[in-house]
Amino acid sequence: MSSAEGRVVLVTGAASGIGRAVAEAFASAGDRVVVADVNRAGADEVAAEIGGLAVTLDVTNPESVSAAVDEVAEKLGPIEVLVNNAGLVAGGGLLVDLPFEVFDTVVSVNFRGTFTVTKTVAAQMIKTGKGGCIVNISSIGARQPTPGMGHYEATKAAVDALTRTGAVELASHGIRVNGVAPGPVHTPMTAGLMENPQAREAWESRIPLRKIATTEDITPLVLFLASANAGHITGTVVQVDGGQLLV
Repeated sequence: MSSAEGRVVLVTGAASGIGRAVAEAFASAGDRVVVADVNRAGADEVAAEIGGLAVTLDVTNPESVSAAVDEVAEKLGPIEVLVNNAGLVAGGGLLVDLPFEVFDTVVSVNFRGTFTVTKTVAAQMIKTGKGGCIVNISSIGARQPTPGMGHYEATKAAVDALTRTGAVELASHGIRVNGVAPGPVHTPMTAGLMENPQAREAWESRIPLRKIATTEDITPLVLFLASANAGHITGTVVQVDGGQLLV
């Protein structure tokens, strides 16, 4: 792992999917990337491939988050860019049928987890006094309901609200907070649906560009929002959805 120039970038849920692609993109740009995931074996694999640092981080556990942030500070220095990517669906169902345990799991990871990591890392950024950037991975589901996905979409709407509040509260410390809201993306989490021709066609029929996004469609915006080129942008959540919200 190189200790050369480059920002310290922490990506949660970076062992697979969008998080992995984001970690790879930051590493390719010359940043020092922390691959943070509850799946330590997966994090180790990605970190070895990109020359990053793997840490075990369970976003639902404040002690785990604090320990990971302290470990990063000790080994690489304070975190300068945070990407809150960790998230899951955990199941589906209409609101009247959805098991409480599914709802609680999704809230714990997607909403409370984003809050916990933001709270911990932002406190470190404030203490360091050098500002920073936070990018939250949301979903267009926060603005466009799909039956059976209400629990997931509610957490992403909450993440959007945290993004706006964080932008206001942290601006005076030089910390920018923005969000990226993908539409459907081909990841391990959605692979089952992608391999079903009828399900995939149903998804693509809702998208004007008639294309399910790849992770490479998402990463450029994440890197831009964390860059100096976005220095006057904060509190925004930008969709990457092939135009799905237009119809």
